[in-house]
Amino acid sequence: MRRSLCCVFAAILCSLCAAPEAGAAHHKHHHAKASRAKRTVTKELSRLLAAGQIDQTAYSADRAIYSDARAKARKLRGARRLELSGVLRDLDDMAARGQLSASRAPALFLTLQRNLEYWTTRPLLANGARVTFPPSEIVWQHYAGHGLQIQWLGTFGALNSFARSKRKNARTDELLTAALGLATERAGGLAWEYLFPFDGQRPPWVSSLSQGTGLQAMARAAVRLGRQAEVFGVLHRGLTIFETSPPDGVRIADGDGAHYLQYSGLPDLKILNGFIQSLVGLYDYAQLTGDPDGTALFQAGDLAARTEVPTYDTGAWSLYSRGSSSHESDLHYHELLRDFLQNLCSRTAAVQYCGAAEHFTAYLSIPPAIQVLPRTLKRDRIGRLRFKLSKISRVTVTVSRGTRQVDTVFSGTLARGTKSLRWRAPKRTGDYTVTVDATDLAGNFGSATGTVAVARR
Repeated sequence: MRRSLCCVFAAILCSLCAAPEAGAAHHKHHHAKASRAKRTVTKELSRLLAAGQIDQTAYSADRAIYSDARAKARKLRGARRLELSGVLRDLDDMAARGQLSASRAPALFLTLQRNLEYWTTRPLLANGARVTFPPSEIVWQHYAGHGLQIQWLGTFGALNSFARSKRKNARTDELLTAALGLATERAGGLAWEYLFPFDGQRPPWVSSLSQGTGLQAMARAAVRLGRQAEVFGVLHRGLTIFETSPPDGVRIADGDGAHYLQYSGLPDLKILNGFIQSLVGLYDYAQLTGDPDGTALFQAGDLAARTEVPTYDTGAWSLYSRGSSSHESDLHYHELLRDFLQNLCSRTAAVQYCGAAEHFTAYLSIPPAIQVLPRTLKRDRIGRLRFKLSKISRVTVTVSRGTRQVDTVFSGTLARGTKSLRWRAPKRTGDYTVTVDATDLAGNFGSATGTVAVARR
């Protein structure tokens, strides 16, 4: 019995001694398996080639661009290296998440090619700057840290402009063909995607604003060029993101209708200007093509928008967004929203759109309304000065006694609403005059005064 127990004990000791080595071997095996399973750009391209989803020519070209970009990024310095490396990093991330598909590859590797060309040969760019690569008319925009990206809204804006001109048929034709060739399979149809992270969204994401404008512009260009038979069927497939909920699509239920999101990756954020322009795009697309599905999607959005629009009117200015973030428009977006509403008004004559456009135009010339609220503060103590402001403005708040200014309490931009500012009251008791001067974003000036009493206790 003793010998048997000793043998058992020895066996246990041996197994314990061997455990670290066995564990290391086990870990090494799984690490190797995980490494083999990790998706990379080159592995994904090989997978697509093996599956027959891309041909050898496309595979070789994309692989060469990727290898060249990686090699040259290592040799660059400063901002050039940062931007090209950012584009590579975004591509690597999409491949790792299984987002490098056959239909997406043309846009992804065109993006990499343009960035390779730009950051190795052309001048540095300010963030937000737009460029083209003639003779191509595709519009590219610089997003700091993510290089140059296709700016679809800018591209479709250019196509709309070309299609309205009688002398730009060649440019219209080139841009229409290029845009159609960069559509990606998404949500059971086609989409023109953004391929970089933005505002918390991971790529690829889509926008009702750009897609609606794209359907409008491409339909208009097809009619202009007599390419309806070729193009209209493709554009019909571009409707599916308006039928699909996020993150694949942009549709969210809104009462009996539907709201179309500006950003598919931000389902709780409603941005009115993007929604309204998407409806303008859908309306024009349906009119140009006669597509009943386009008409139905417009009608669903129109039903929701007529209820939503009044909720973005503050009575003095417009709101940019509601939902996860609610704030007033800056001047550019206020005017842009007004213009989009005027466009929708001209198409539908709906009082909700026409009335809001009139209001937002009037607000551009009406000064901010201000009301200083009376207060009693203890001397030599920190208290609060309070006032109401009707719309976002650049504000200066001063305190005076008689004709002498005692203090400047605040100078800066404030949103609408009731404001409360910290202020240490003087030791001297009595009545003080609070003056609030405000200049709104359109340059209209307003001013109001009120009294704050400083008491001994």
